[in-house]
Amino acid sequence: MKAKKYLPFIPVFVAYLALFLIGETVSGIWQLIAMLAFYCALGQAFNLFMGMTGYVDFGYVAFLGVGTYGMAITISKLYSHGLGFGLIAIGFALAIVMSVLLSLAVGAVALRLRGAYFAIATIGVNEGFRYLIEGAKLWNGSEGIIFSGPLRMAFGRQTATVLTTFAADVFVFIIALAAAFITLVYMRGKVGYALTALREDEDAAKVMGINVTKYKIIAFITSAALAGLLGASAWALKLTYVYPPDVFEITYTVEAIIIVLLGGAGTLLGPIVGGLVYGLSKYLLAIILPGFQLLIFAPVIIFIIVTFPEGLVGFVKLKTRGTWLENYIV
Repeated sequence: MKAKKYLPFIPVFVAYLALFLIGETVSGIWQLIAMLAFYCALGQAFNLFMGMTGYVDFGYVAFLGVGTYGMAITISKLYSHGLGFGLIAIGFALAIVMSVLLSLAVGAVALRLRGAYFAIATIGVNEGFRYLIEGAKLWNGSEGIIFSGPLRMAFGRQTATVLTTFAADVFVFIIALAAAFITLVYMRGKVGYALTALREDEDAAKVMGINVTKYKIIAFITSAALAGLLGASAWALKLTYVYPPDVFEITYTVEAIIIVLLGGAGTLLGPIVGGLVYGLSKYLLAIILPGFQLLIFAPVIIFIIVTFPEGLVGFVKLKTRGTWLENYIV
């Protein structure tokens, strides 16, 4: 019976494996696959908080940003210590620590608020943290950190190239799978039941004796840590530089919200479907209708969300209820 709880992870694993194999076997398509994997991973990490609590965090990109800084600081400061691949491990560890610390600071204040007040508070935190870095000249301030040279010195030109062109994308796939697995564990455990009650009616959950603040913080910290890892891999290792205006760009948060709503908030497969629909639509429209993609893209997204209010996976989930597929689509 315990193994049955994890059956929904099978289609998730198959989807990411298929995406990876397509990128590996079809020539010239890897960068597109890497972009799609990033959007899926972003949705998967964001869904862990928004989908399970119903809270919309408009400052989510800040966690990706500090994760990027975690990897950048590690490589730029420790590259000469002969740590080998331990340097990358330390970078990921620092990315987690920094994103978790920021989430604790934000959560201590913002999670006391609800609805629009919570959303507004998180927007302020994101912009405030960016201007703090630039104004106080933290981590080189507005000049950012460029660490392509230290990366080559630490690993050699060939290994550094592999890290930035392939390994960084593989890490994104691993993070996406980890986010999906953690989400499923939460869904099937005490945390998931508490968060479901919270999402449906927070006041009623409190009356039932559920410590809603505790479970909101658990989801918030976990989602933030995954975002930090994603920033460290998809941005830091991939690009080998970090600038505050780039890593604290609120557009990424908006994209995460769209991806989760398209696929289905609170579903396991939703972020994958939403990420693929969003990423492919954005890519194809940019090629077919350059300059007009946003004009076409916006009504398409609105149409899908209005037609499928529970998301694409949410709609499929309803249709497969009572069938053998019910055990796999969550």
